[in-house]
Amino acid sequence: MSPQPSLILASTSPYRRELLERLGLPFTVEAPEVDEAHLAGEPPTERALRLAAAKAEAIALRHPTAVVIGSDQVAAAGGVVLDKPGTAERACQQLKHLGGSQARFHTACAVRWHNTGYSVNHLESVTVTVRDLTAAEIAAYVEREQPLNCAGSFKSEGLGIALFSRIESEDPTALVGLPLIWLSGALRQAGYRLF
Repeated sequence: MSPQPSLILASTSPYRRELLERLGLPFTVEAPEVDEAHLAGEPPTERALRLAAAKAEAIALRHPTAVVIGSDQVAAAGGVVLDKPGTAERACQQLKHLGGSQARFHTACAVRWHNTGYSVNHLESVTVTVRDLTAAEIAAYVEREQPLNCAGSFKSEGLGIALFSRIESEDPTALVGLPLIWLSGALRQAGYRLF
């Protein structure tokens, strides 16, 4: 059996790293250093796809013999993009805005293997219904889980799941940031052995 190419995750997200570890494959992580600025009028879905592809391309250009995975997530509710809050105050504001409503999390994934010309992109959207939240619940949640680096201000893989009344998804890992069902198929399609 011939050796497999290197696998690189073009992301510094600890959540994506933990998800990719589930596949049990050896991989390295490299920061893509891509400008993630908003483009005027760009829909959330297009932004997610653009950034996932840009991240994968940036690393694939440096490592043309490696299989590179890029991913990005853009969340939106009521026409408002929900960026990472960065502060507890902004996290509380986001959760107050989300209470009793729905948010869509658009997670894009791109796989590049320049040596073979393999290049695919995918978008997985997840709809989350957030239950009505009291100010006390929001404050307690933000203090306990510190979701300051999470779009939407919650960690669905942790206590954040208790904020929801419903999740609609074909791939629950997409909500955390890396759609593993699709990614597994894309890697197999590229000829990368998972087992």
